[in-house]
Amino acid sequence: MGLTSRSLLYTVAFAAVLCVGLMVWVWPRLSGKGPLPVLGRLGSILLTQLSIMAAVLLAVNANVGFFGTWNQLLGRVDKAPVNVIEMNPGGPRATVDESRNGLIQPTDGENVESFPGYPKGPEDKVGAIRSVRILGKRSQAVNPAYVYLPPQYFQKQYQRTRFPVMVAVSGYPGGRASVARNLRVPLNAARLLEERKMSPTVIVMLAPTIASPRDTECVDVPDGPQAETFFTKDLPEALRSAYRVGEHATSWGVLGYSSGGTCALQLAMRAPEVYPVAASLSGDFRIKNDIATGNLFGSGEKAEERKREHDLMWRLENKPVPQVSLLVATSRKGEKNYEATEKFVDAAHAKKLDVAQIVLPEGSHGFKTWQREIGEAMKWMSGRLTFPQDVQDRPKKD
Repeated sequence: MGLTSRSLLYTVAFAAVLCVGLMVWVWPRLSGKGPLPVLGRLGSILLTQLSIMAAVLLAVNANVGFFGTWNQLLGRVDKAPVNVIEMNPGGPRATVDESRNGLIQPTDGENVESFPGYPKGPEDKVGAIRSVRILGKRSQAVNPAYVYLPPQYFQKQYQRTRFPVMVAVSGYPGGRASVARNLRVPLNAARLLEERKMSPTVIVMLAPTIASPRDTECVDVPDGPQAETFFTKDLPEALRSAYRVGEHATSWGVLGYSSGGTCALQLAMRAPEVYPVAASLSGDFRIKNDIATGNLFGSGEKAEERKREHDLMWRLENKPVPQVSLLVATSRKGEKNYEATEKFVDAAHAKKLDVAQIVLPEGSHGFKTWQREIGEAMKWMSGRLTFPQDVQDRPKKD
């Protein structure tokens, strides 16, 4: 039985209940004096406590995903290189968004030296990380973010160059710190730049929700938070107004893990003119209501239609195929989305949609797995973003 399987959980839970019942039954028989009854009482207490703790820990692990397989629990996870499996290769086509109506406010922030393991030095050598608040003019949302600027951003030869953008979205209830520290996105960017496996790229790290603690899942909620509007309109406008980033959508991509991976796929499939490239680590392929999200789709006749529109399998079968490039990552053992990922890839392949895969032999729904995948995902995405895309005009001399 798999570590996260329901059959194992139910078996251990039944064993725990059985141990409690047996202890109640044998306890009067162990009430005598002497070493054997005392040892019997201690043994029954220990066995009962262990069985209860095992059931509780299995339940927590099944829901949170600390360990996906027995080998991962025992530290025997395969360290083989992570490979991207290409399917239906083809570059995305996208339109141009010339708008510039965003706002970004700097906050008391951190520089790259605040992140463990990141190389120290001047900005034109190691880059910089800005702590900001992004204000959505349409969505009326305020979302804190980290903005990573590569060292080339500060170098003289690139002073008129606009850079490609990766929007890196955390899972829920994570945030920008989870992307920067736990997923190690800036650290991977520095390594890939040094190895010349990635173009200089501006990376924006933020949470998928714009109405914390509610999980808005990048959805425009009827009469509620407008998360999709924030990511597809407010965020690009804000970044273009504050940084030298690409005007054309062909230099924009979005990636994420867990809920952030779900978000990335949704944004690309629903707004390919904004994000024609997306990478999803352990993401889902449809959005549904739960305790954290509340009602995302409203009520009445339109509710089911809105819900269906966020089911990517339904979109593949019923909507025109968007001109996007997607990367989906999963594990054969330890990931609950493996079968859904394979079905989506098969359907995308049949529709000639450009989809690549990362499939680990085993892993879990956690950072140990995503840390193995993120470098390859960033390298893959960088290869599909245009750089340099456009160059600012030289300032006129008086």
